[in-house]
Parts: sequence; C-alpha cells; structure tokens
Amino acid sequence: MKIIGLMSGTSLDGLDVCCCEFGFYAEKWNYNILVANTYSYSAEWKGKLQTLPKQNAFIYVKTHVEYGHLLGYFVKKFIAEYNVDADYIASHGHTIFHQPHIGLTSQIGDGAALAAVTGLPVICDFRSMDLAFGGQGAPLVPIGDKLLFFDYQYCLNIGGIANISFDENGIRKAFDISPANMALNYFAEREGMPFDKDGLQAGRGVVQSDLLHELNLLPFYSDYISKSLGREWFESVFLPVIARYNYSNIDVLSTVTEHIAYQIGRAVKGKSAGKMLVTGGGAKNSFLMQRISFYLPHIQVIIPNNLLIDYKESLIFSFLGCLRVNNQINCLKTVTGASTDHIAGAVYVR
Repeated sequence: MKIIGLMSGTSLDGLDVCCCEFGFYAEKWNYNILVANTYSYSAEWKGKLQTLPKQNAFIYVKTHVEYGHLLGYFVKKFIAEYNVDADYIASHGHTIFHQPHIGLTSQIGDGAALAAVTGLPVICDFRSMDLAFGGQGAPLVPIGDKLLFFDYQYCLNIGGIANISFDENGIRKAFDISPANMALNYFAEREGMPFDKDGLQAGRGVVQSDLLHELNLLPFYSDYISKSLGREWFESVFLPVIARYNYSNIDVLSTVTEHIAYQIGRAVKGKSAGKMLVTGGGAKNSFLMQRISFYLPHIQVIIPNNLLIDYKESLIFSFLGCLRVNNQINCLKTVTGASTDHIAGAVYVR
C-alpha cells in the first residue's frame, strides 16, 4: 500500500510530504520512504496560519477550506515532480487550537477539498475521536514508534514540541515533554534569524539559573502522565515567565536550550538503558544534542539520516492512514488517556 503523508507542524517551516510504502510480513509492519519533500509556505500563508487563532468564525472556516485546496495543490505538485502514484493521502492538517482539558482540538485542511483537488481518497481528522473518548488527542505518533521502530527503546521527536514514547512493562507510554523549536525559533526570530542553526547562538549565551529554575517549576512538569502541549500554553504560560526577566535573546536561547535538555533527561531518568532514536528538526541542533546527551549518560542516542529526521512524522501519519483503511487500531489509550483504544481518522472519497 502506498500512502502520501502530510504533516504541518507548529514551527511553520512548511508542509512535509512523503510517499511511503507499507507491507506486513512475518508478523511485522515494514515501511519504505519512497520520496519526500518539504514545501515552504508563502509569507501570506505563514501570516494566515499565525493569526488565524485570533480571527472570527467565518475567516476560520474559509481558511479551513482554502488550506485544503492548498494541500491539494502541493500534493499535485509533488506527484508531478516525482512521478509517484499512491492509494491514499493521510493528512494531519495544521493545528490551530489544542485545548484537550475542555475537549477541544482543531486541525484545518478540509479533507473534501483535498480529495476533490487530487482525485485520491483522503484520511484526515485523526485527533477528534480521541478527544471524544476523553483523551488528549495527542501524541498520535507512538503507535508508529511501537510497530515500525521496535528496535529502539525510546523514540524522541524534537519538533515545535518535544515528545517521547517508550514501552514500560509491555505498555506503550508517551507524552509531550516541553516546548522545543517553537520556543527556540521564537527567540531566534527576535534576533533576525529564522532559527538558531546548530545552536550557535545558544552556545554563545549564558544559562540564567533563576529563569531556568522557574521554568523547571512550571506545574506542567510535575508528572509524566498522558498530557500534551499546544501553542496556547506556550503563549499564555511559558512566554510570560521569560518576559518577567530582562535577559538578552541570546541568554534566553541558552537557558531555554538547557531547559529542554533537562526536561528530556527527567523524562527518562531512572529508566533502563537502551537506544534512543532522535528525529525532528532539533536533532540537527548540535548544541542542543550535546546538552541532551549530558543528561542521558545511560542512553545511546541515535541520530538517523536526514530523510528520517525530517519526515518521520509524515511517515507515521501515512502509517496511521494505512492502519485506518485496514480497520486496525491506530490510537492507544495508554498514550492519550482515552477510555479505549480506537481507530481514528475520517475518510473522504472522491
């Protein structure tokens, strides 16, 4: 089965598109990323996605449909550029609201529009069912970690938000750890850079212990149960703490980098030694990876090739689509806190 996976993350780097092939042999799922690319958003679209949470209902719904057509445009471009064929499209959409404590999550990208433009059946809206069952709607990637990356004891993804998954007593556990590139990019942009390449600016700064201590005391970090983070928490809780201090952006970058590394270390503190697969844009931040390794002396940190670093999440959303059309569970209650395992995703057929 060939499925085109679409992923747009909180860092607004662009739309990750990958065509993946899946097979089931010898009681195991196998995958192959056939081809992948990232399509950057125009300045206009980046602005729309950044400001949409503050727009009215009409603009929200209009943008939802328009974004579905934009996804269709990118997929058609991808198919033409790489001469690929596929059985389905599996689309995460772009998260605008995520407030699971009130049973709300929202990812734009109209599946009907995407199916109409491309002529391919579309699986989307992967999170809503989980919230209906009382879960967080996130993270969804751990089922792919468990079934596709079983050689690793830990799977860490460092995107806009850092999250981790692992097996504990035969049960898959996962949770969001902390803001990551969402925070680092925010302060890099205040220095006129889209991001802090290799963590060079953070490496120049000074870790401010009082700010670090206050960030580490935020209530979100008090336990490790099914929990998830969104842009709202970052803006309403995380940034106001930093705003109370008058430190330079460079020192903040250094302090936030240390905070991320420390929280990742806490997430696996006291757990067994093993291999940790690290993906997402943060895996390319050499300074951040140095600090993470400092807090994980008992873990073998594995950074894979760039294809897997960049496209693991879109690969796994392809896989969620594969499980969905095969009527297999693709969302785990032990990960999200839902009342039951279930099959997530709405299907649109042209």
